[in-house]
This record gives sequence, structure tokens and C-alpha cells, in this order.
Amino acid sequence: MKKALFFAALTAASCVNSPVFAAAYQNEINQIVNKIELPKIPDVSLDIKKFGAIANDGKNDLDAIQNAIDTLSRQGGGKIVIPAGTWYCEGTVHLRSKINLHLSQGAQLLFSTNTEHYLPVVKTRWEGTEMYGYSPLVYAANVEDVAITGTGLIDGNLQSEFHPWYDKQQPDMQTIRKMGIAGIPVEQRQFGLGTFLRPSLIQFFGAKRILLEGYTSKNSPFWVNHIVYAEHVTIRDIKVDSHFPNNDGVDLDSVKYAVVENSHFRTGDDAVVIKSGRDKDGRDIAKPSQYIVVRNNDMGGEDGIGLGSEMSGGISHVYFVDNVLRKGKAAIRFKGSLDRGGLVEHIRVANLKIEEFDEVFWFQLNYPGVIQGGLPSIYRDIIFENIQVEKAKVVLEAHAYKDEPLSNVVFKNVTVNQAETPFVLDNVTDLKLQALIINGQRMDGNLSSISQE
Repeated sequence: MKKALFFAALTAASCVNSPVFAAAYQNEINQIVNKIELPKIPDVSLDIKKFGAIANDGKNDLDAIQNAIDTLSRQGGGKIVIPAGTWYCEGTVHLRSKINLHLSQGAQLLFSTNTEHYLPVVKTRWEGTEMYGYSPLVYAANVEDVAITGTGLIDGNLQSEFHPWYDKQQPDMQTIRKMGIAGIPVEQRQFGLGTFLRPSLIQFFGAKRILLEGYTSKNSPFWVNHIVYAEHVTIRDIKVDSHFPNNDGVDLDSVKYAVVENSHFRTGDDAVVIKSGRDKDGRDIAKPSQYIVVRNNDMGGEDGIGLGSEMSGGISHVYFVDNVLRKGKAAIRFKGSLDRGGLVEHIRVANLKIEEFDEVFWFQLNYPGVIQGGLPSIYRDIIFENIQVEKAKVVLEAHAYKDEPLSNVVFKNVTVNQAETPFVLDNVTDLKLQALIINGQRMDGNLSSISQE
């Protein structure tokens, strides 16, 4: 395969004044954030110790915690107080509507290592495909007005039997993907005992008005804070310090009106990633992720911010602004494949400080795992602006398909102080460069690279 590369260097005269665009972003961001509703939870408190829970004794406190939640829920809702100390849970904590699970300073929810404690299966979405699988450790389905607050710790357990399942999951992973593409009814997608698909640490599956605030999470089996089919989501001041495989910090999965702000991420995968379902399953469900703001976060781990690769339901109007990205593999990673289809558009990434990553901008639209094919993902109307990068191996790597090349992407006022390779490109057209500076050299113009058979 030969590659024809065309790069036109122009003057800076065509550059648009960035403060004007920054103001426009802020207006759009304000409109989104001002529409997000916080949960409405009664100002009533109930301590789990009243239900027999005893801290630090190594005995199962799950029944006491769940009884407290269910009792307060029947009374109209309120705050469940988890006091200081270690509280051991042999199974899932099920949240209810109008409940705030409050982890006091010094409180630790420590979950059992035994995978069978997270059965029976519950309805979930695993890497973008609906199924019945092991329950997330904290789980809420079809709820309204729910919160997790406080400065305590949710700990999936360093010794969990789930952690080695990453090396065992491949057959089940292929099976669920094939079921999704074939349209097998979700009730038949059963992945319980004898299967190896890990659950999230925390998952909201169908929700309105969620607040996640203040707490720390670590040792997650899989994705850490997974929000599915939700509206009006506020995530702020949380800390994720979880480094097992696929430990995304926050996954917003078919979510509308959400803000993730002022949080600290050290993760085994993406810090914050936007998703909307996989392949035919995601396209049929057709619930996009829209109107999302990710701002003022400190991010470190394998990757920083991401879209996809599960984005078949569509993603639009997402703003990543004023974040700091530390070190890792890819600072900004957007993914798709020939199975996905899906449209991603109106994405704004601005005012970032990036320290050191292998890749700064990585469009991996030929993501592996093709089963069906013929449905390339479309990414367009994307602007990267006011970004400062200290060090990178590759500035921009992009791989798309000849029949659906990557286009309508702008890089404006981006400075990379030190880079080994500026571009690795395959099937991109008319990428617009406006004051892109790499190793002190300024570039303005259009960039194209189309594969020739």
C-alpha cells in the first residue's frame, strides 16, 4: 500500500482569534451546566450502626447497610451514614431512589474477594452491549435522585478474584459481541457462574439526577464509575486511584446533561471517556451521549480523555476544557471501527496542559475486533484549541478508512515543545492547522494523507 501525503504550508493570516472562540465555548458550557439538575433527597439521616453494623470486626455488614437503605427508602429517602471505620460487604450494595450513600471521613466500604457474592446476575451493559452479568459492587437500576457523597473510600479489594479474569475473558467477550451483532434477545445473554466478564465497581443503569461527590475509589474489577442511560449527572471532587486493566475512571455511557469537574484520576485506562453502545446493539438502542462538560480535572493513567470505542449510539456536544493531563500512553484518544457505525460531532477540546504522553492526539478509527464490518464510524466537527504539551513521541496519529476518511478536524493554537514524530497518518483529508507549533516550527494549512492501493 502506498500513501500519498499532501501538506500545504500557509501563513498565519487565516488564524481565527482564539479568545472569541473561548467565549463561545464558555457560553455553550454554561448553558449545559445550568440545565443540569441535582438530586432532590430529603434532609433525613440514618446511621448503619442502628441496624447492627460493627466497624472493623471483619464480619459481613452488607445486610445492615442494605436494611438501612431499604428502610429509609420506604420512608421517603434520605442520607445513609457510613461512619468512620472499615465496613465489609459480601456482595452488592443496591441503591434506591432518593438515597444518598454518605461515606464519612475515615469510612471504607471493603468488598469481598469472592466473585460468587456478586450473583445473581443483573441487567447491565458490558463494553457497550446489554447483557445479564455479575453485579457491579455498588449498583442502582431505574432510579431517580441518588447520590454517593463524603470523603470515604469504596474499595473493590486488592485480592479480589475478579482481577485475574482479564486473562480469561476473551471467549466470553467474543460471545457477547456476536450476540449483540446477531440481535439475540438480551434475556438470553446470560453471563453468570462459569463466565469471566468482570463487573464495574459502581454502576447506575437507568437514572435521573445523580450526584457523585467527594469519595475515593480503588481496586475496581473493571470500569470504576459507570453511568448508563442517565440524565442530569454531576460528578465532582472525586478521586480515582485504580490501576487494574480497563480501570476507566468515569464512563458516561448514553448520558445526557452531565458535568465531571474538579476531580483527580490515576487509572489503569482512560481517566474520563464518553460512550454510547456497541455495534448493532448500540445502534438499535439509539441512546446518544450529549451535552457533557469535563472540566478542571487532574488526569493521569494509561490514557487521559476518550471517545468510544463504544459510540454506536452517537456522541455530540462534548466539551473537555481546562484539564491537566499528566503522563501516559495517549492524552486524547478517539476510537471507532467497521462494526460500530455511529456519528461523533461537535466536540471541543480546549485549554489543556499536557505533560508527557506517547501520543497527544490519537484517532484510532480502525480499532480491532471487526466481526461484521462495513460500518465505519464518523468523527467530524472537532476542534482542539489552546493546548500546551511538554513532551510526546507522536503529536498526531490518525487511522481511518479510505471510503470514510477523517475530516473536519481543526488544530488551533497547539504548542508541543518536544516531539519525536509530528504525524502518522492514514486516510485523513483537509485537517486544518492554525498555529500548530512542534519543536519550535509553526505550521498553518491543510493536511491530507490518503492510502492508494
